[in-house]
Amino acid sequence: METQRQKKIAGIIQKDMAEVLQRAATDGGLRGTLISVSKVYVTTDLSIAKVYVSIFPNDKAKELLEGMKSNEPLIKHELAQRTKDQLRRVPHLNFYLDDSLDYIDGIEKSLKGDENPIENRDLLAKRKKS
Repeated sequence: METQRQKKIAGIIQKDMAEVLQRAATDGGLRGTLISVSKVYVTTDLSIAKVYVSIFPNDKAKELLEGMKSNEPLIKHELAQRTKDQLRRVPHLNFYLDDSLDYIDGIEKSLKGDENPIENRDLLAKRKKS
């Protein structure tokens, strides 16, 4: 169960993180790449933030995620500059790819096609927990 404080901090991080990442992608010469922060979870001690990102087009997703992970200190610093009036300490950032859109897309394709997973449950891919 998330506390109000966790939700508030997650909201602040989500809003500013989206701007930081989008600007980094544009400055890095990746025009036309859309990065959105779909969800942020903050641990109860407020020391770690799990940041779920959606990247479009999807073919650059893995590469960009690795870039985010390796530049975490830089991204954290940039985030700290933006949130210094609201957050005393910025939590450590862990980045994850939000695959829920792909998952939904897969379900829609299955339901429209001949391979209906409701009739044949073996067709559903087991979703990995993150």
